[in-house]
Amino acid sequence: MSQLTPPNRFLRYAPRDGSQVRYPLSMWERIHLDPWLLSFLLLNALLGLTVLYSASAQDTGMVLKQTMSFGIGFIVMFIMAQIPPKIYQGFSPYFYGIGVISLIAVMVFGEVRMGAQRWIDIPGFGSVQPSEFLKIGMPMMVAWYLSRYPLPPRFKQVFISLIIIGVPFLLIAEQPDLGTSLLVLASGIFVLFLSGLSWRLILAALGAVAVIIPIAWEFLLHDYQKRRVLTLFNPEADALGSGWNIIQSKTAIGSGGFSGKGFLEGTQSHLHFLPEGHTDFIIAAYSEEFGLIGIAVLMLIYFAIIIRIFQISLYSFHNYGRLVSGALGLSFFVYVFVNAGMVSGILPVVGVPLPFMSYGGTAIITLMATFGLIMSIHTHR
Repeated sequence: MSQLTPPNRFLRYAPRDGSQVRYPLSMWERIHLDPWLLSFLLLNALLGLTVLYSASAQDTGMVLKQTMSFGIGFIVMFIMAQIPPKIYQGFSPYFYGIGVISLIAVMVFGEVRMGAQRWIDIPGFGSVQPSEFLKIGMPMMVAWYLSRYPLPPRFKQVFISLIIIGVPFLLIAEQPDLGTSLLVLASGIFVLFLSGLSWRLILAALGAVAVIIPIAWEFLLHDYQKRRVLTLFNPEADALGSGWNIIQSKTAIGSGGFSGKGFLEGTQSHLHFLPEGHTDFIIAAYSEEFGLIGIAVLMLIYFAIIIRIFQISLYSFHNYGRLVSGALGLSFFVYVFVNAGMVSGILPVVGVPLPFMSYGGTAIITLMATFGLIMSIHTHR
């Protein structure tokens, strides 16, 4: 047998015969929940509500809405955990198709807010952002397609997978929503990587990206997106304009020091110097009040969640579950990395919320749905 590449090891070394299942089943296995992952999620949710109370200037109404979103999210997670993965596998192309049709509908008659056309108004329900659901639908669809063939995939399967990934990516980027489009793109690429791509194809893809970047800069990116990239390298050039967000964010992070100023004692957010302190920049408000110690605790929780997802991926004995859960774990890491990176000034500002910390109901419910899918993969063996 030839030496396996790391992605192939991910596929070959996972149990395939259900030997990890114990009889009789525990209470957690009967209700299809993973106690470790559930504990980490509850801890993250409680921390997020605590920080939101301070970052929102003690707005109890906002905290109550966020609490309701968490409640709905946990209910959605529990319901989705009860459904066997085979049903998700069969439903994947339909979910993906509905998502693509919804994105086309956004282009035709979607709502325009702050220069972006990203939402559909559903009477009696409110506004919905279809691109959020592609964060789940994309890895599900690519995993469904690749799991129908022997792995690692051949060039034909890789090419078709790239088309599946590219269509929603272009539709979301056209809204324009560069942050979400890149996250959706990454979620599909992660499935390809975990399916066992050879390093030659990976290096070739990186070379293609290097060629595409200058073309995208000249012809695809909007002026405001170019300003965000240029501001990253020199925010002081427009300190009262495009550089304001990064400068105030780094000031808040630095002023927190080692142990922080204390709960409800932050000045940058409470005096409204910090923009969007309860959404995209909430980690800066958190750092100001809890310092390096608080950030270390938060990152430890995120690290525990990601490690547990990878363990669940390796325990799965079918390709679909292994690819989906692994890709969702890597996507969760990207959400954390991109938000922390843009707030600390090492990545451009792209409007990506911090998981379970930033205010926003749709993002929370979507994330909880992904964890319901992951728990279903883990417990239905």
